[in-house]
Amino acid sequence: MSTRLFSGKEIKELYKNPYVTAVSNKGITYTDEFKRIFITENEKGKFPRQVFEEHGFDIDIIGINRVESSGKRWRAAYRKNGIAGLQDTRKVKSGRPNEKELSIEEKYERLKAQNNLLKAEVELLKKIDMAERRLGKKKK
Repeated sequence: MSTRLFSGKEIKELYKNPYVTAVSNKGITYTDEFKRIFITENEKGKFPRQVFEEHGFDIDIIGINRVESSGKRWRAAYRKNGIAGLQDTRKVKSGRPNEKELSIEEKYERLKAQNNLLKAEVELLKKIDMAERRLGKKKK
């Protein structure tokens, strides 16, 4: 983590970005969507700084070291676990394993939630694919 602390004004500015879920004086929590966008754009050859700037982040506020370390961390997580590696699991994992046996209803609800998440990911990938196809046609 960077040693640079954000001022109150910088925190307010960062919260304006739709790709930020939380900001403290020490760090930024980015949306899972932005992480996926970052990986997609980076694989197309864009530099981390470019991706951040194109999505409304002020590099002077964030700092280039934070941009590069976030990119490095997300690429490693993506290589290791795919799209699932980019998800923020702090909301769902407390660090303690779930010891109780789940009821049929609880298992069903978990499967429904997992199914909805997969459907949303498929829709996002379809949108990305369509956008790439449109860009490909325009270049020709």
